[in-house]
Amino acid sequence: MHIRYEMPADVDAIEDLISAAFKPMPYSEGTEAEIIRRLRLSGDLAISLVADEEGEILGHVAFSPVTIDGVHDGWFGLGPISVAPQRQRQGIGRALIARGIESLKAMGASGCALIGNPEVYGGAGFSSDGQLTYHDLDTRFVQRIVFRGAAPSGVLRFAPAFEE
Repeated sequence: MHIRYEMPADVDAIEDLISAAFKPMPYSEGTEAEIIRRLRLSGDLAISLVADEEGEILGHVAFSPVTIDGVHDGWFGLGPISVAPQRQRQGIGRALIARGIESLKAMGASGCALIGNPEVYGGAGFSSDGQLTYHDLDTRFVQRIVFRGAAPSGVLRFAPAFEE
């Protein structure tokens, strides 16, 4: 398996993968592929990585700018992340996250935030101190990893593509 940046020829396969990965998820509204499309069109898809095995796209992760209390300050959001249903729980998602974090650090990012299960993302270094909020969501699910500077506090907002 090889992790690389997406190429234009990958777009349809990425959308198919995202749809298949999120279809069985009870929390999904089925908008994840559309969010990626809108991020790409708006220029907010800062990092888009795929896990490729012999030409087959097995996983995808996106990173886009976020604001905390209305200020970007070098912070990015992770998500959505997708792995082919038949290949989940094999380390593909973890590898995509690790490569994405390396790329963000190389860009000089301040940190990365996400909404997700602490049991899933804690192993990748994400945690919550309760200081970031997102709508009325329990702050345990609003997680971050700090690369430089102080841990942020305030209201987290993802790129407009997530809100449309």
